[in-house]
Amino acid sequence: MTRSTKLKPEYILQADPAKRLADTIKRLLRRNAYTSLKKIVAKTHAADLSVIFHSLTISDQHRLFDMISDLEQKGVLFSELDEDVFLSLVADMSVDTLVEILGQMPTDDVADLIGRFPQEKADDILKRMDLEESEEVEGLLRYDDETAGGIMVPDFIALKENITAAEAIRSIQEEHLEVEMPFYLYIVDDHDHLVGVSSLRQLVVVSPDAPLNTIMTTDVLSVKTDMDQEEVAKIVARYDILAVPVVDDGNHLVGIVTVDDVIDIFRKEATEDILKMAGVGEEFVETKSVLKSTRIRLPWLFASCIGGIVAFYVIGRFEGSLSRLTYLAAFIPVIMGMGGNIGTQSATIVVRGLATGRFNIRDMGTVVLKELTVGLILGTFYGLLIGSVAQLQYSTLGLTTAVGLSVVISMSVAAFVGSMAPMLFARMNIDPAVATGPFVTTSIDIVSVFFYFKIATVLLDI
Repeated sequence: MTRSTKLKPEYILQADPAKRLADTIKRLLRRNAYTSLKKIVAKTHAADLSVIFHSLTISDQHRLFDMISDLEQKGVLFSELDEDVFLSLVADMSVDTLVEILGQMPTDDVADLIGRFPQEKADDILKRMDLEESEEVEGLLRYDDETAGGIMVPDFIALKENITAAEAIRSIQEEHLEVEMPFYLYIVDDHDHLVGVSSLRQLVVVSPDAPLNTIMTTDVLSVKTDMDQEEVAKIVARYDILAVPVVDDGNHLVGIVTVDDVIDIFRKEATEDILKMAGVGEEFVETKSVLKSTRIRLPWLFASCIGGIVAFYVIGRFEGSLSRLTYLAAFIPVIMGMGGNIGTQSATIVVRGLATGRFNIRDMGTVVLKELTVGLILGTFYGLLIGSVAQLQYSTLGLTTAVGLSVVISMSVAAFVGSMAPMLFARMNIDPAVATGPFVTTSIDIVSVFFYFKIATVLLDI
């Protein structure tokens, strides 16, 4: 056996864990060193393995997957994989194998995965699952994927309000051993209406004879099943709670949303916002085919293309000025670039402010005025700086003034548009992240070029 195959897994995780682990697994796969691979896989968390799966061929994915002996670890791997990688991995798996693995997973994760399958295969899986679990999964599938009902966990501790602390403890020990979030005890009445909440700690420090309705907190924070998942995540983060109960329209307790799901939501929403602001869609394209990646980016870049064509015609209107004073073209890139940059900055600040709840649509006037003021100040500073460069280079006061004023106008308008556009999109119930892609930068390019040549034409009398 070679020296590399004897490498202990604990040493792999020292310097650069992710890269070192990935390189080691790929090397061992090439050498068919199955004994060492099985040892590494057994000691590696499934979440870490999921990162490696993205860079493996489908055949290597299956080889590595077959080395995982623990069904629960396979389930965690399923839940961590991107949709495209997951579907390609399970494409040839038998339904019985899938049912066996899904049976070891939390119900909410099972619902998410089944929602990825074609309808016929999803129905087949549900038929072969345990009746009680399949009913829970079907119940979750009734809700939209991105609502509280779609991400909630149907396993929770619900206790009747008239039982004692001792009876509650006994109920937990006998009936709720597998509950994912045991820290909160939700109190319901005889009709399963949510009426209070208590903590596990509070339950064990009170008198065993104390009824739950005397120790519970009646001011319960809850969310409706149709609330958007991002709003649910904001509530959990704002109040620093580990879980929030989900109720239906009749205030019946139907599930809970836990903090681990909230972390996933924030990560997903932040990723979507960043990708939209960059103009590349909503999902990572690294794992997608070349054709699919091209199709995703095509419409976003088309907007930039249209903007570029408009800018071309704007410049064409001033072709005579350019032919007489060719040095006017030297400052086009810097004027457009400064405006585009501050426009993107303002839009990014506002989009994230709206996403995290720091900004509200009612704050539009205040937010836009602040960004406009910042744009004006920065525009004045850089207008003087770039204008000074123009003066040193060409010693023409008219050009210096034109360049300086154009930078001021470009950056001020860019800050205004970059902050206003997301607010208007949000008011129209359109995802504001789309405003920070080609829309802002393209519009600023057109405005910057137009004002630059217009001012230069007047001041230089051309």
